[in-house]
Amino acid sequence: MRTKLSTESLNLSFGTKQVLKNITVSFNEHEIAALIGPSGCGKSTLLRTFNRMHDLFPDAHIDGRLKLEELDLYDKTIPVTEIRKRIGMVFQKANPFPKSIYENIAYGLRINNLPHNKDVVEKALREAFLWEEVKDDLKMPATRLSGGQQQRLCIARAVALRPEVILMDEPCSALDPVSTLKIEELITHLKEKYTIVIVTHNMQQAQRIADKTVFMYLGEIKEEGATQDIFNFPKNEVTANYIKGQFG
Repeated sequence: MRTKLSTESLNLSFGTKQVLKNITVSFNEHEIAALIGPSGCGKSTLLRTFNRMHDLFPDAHIDGRLKLEELDLYDKTIPVTEIRKRIGMVFQKANPFPKSIYENIAYGLRINNLPHNKDVVEKALREAFLWEEVKDDLKMPATRLSGGQQQRLCIARAVALRPEVILMDEPCSALDPVSTLKIEELITHLKEKYTIVIVTHNMQQAQRIADKTVFMYLGEIKEEGATQDIFNFPKNEVTANYIKGQFG
């Protein structure tokens, strides 16, 4: 399989505090990869390096290589807007714009100078398994949707830009079990077109949907591999203890 997203010898610090330590990892095309590990281990920090969200912090210092295929993601000649068009992001808490359902999709397309007609909006909503639920209410404020629907709308907003990679930072943590299963079904469906990297605290979720799992601890990758291998035959004692629930 072709490598889509990768890091080599990545170190990241905020001021004097080093958060990521010598991270070398790769994610394949059309693969769902889960980042797991205890709170504060660097999972979300790693995820956000890929679409340059740390550019917003003046004390952030990054060494190493991050690549989308052969593209250097930190090449200063490439606008960050171009990176974020190719690497979409879905956050822990659904964050719909204070606009209509239709405008939530169309707005992002419009500001990126992409077609934003009804057909394009419908396609994105269908991909996010949301069209049948909202097709008669496209003018309704997105904030009136349920939590699970709002999160699927945010996923629709991301896929509308036709990215190559979708990053997801605990997209189900605020959702009930029924909504969570819908999002998991959606994620599994989306890997046909996208590479997906998801941060999750839910180890059952990782086992249900991820092809690959990466276990992080104290800013380092302790173990990575096929999901079933990581959960059934962990090679690292810290990985095994985490999976057994001995700390979290």
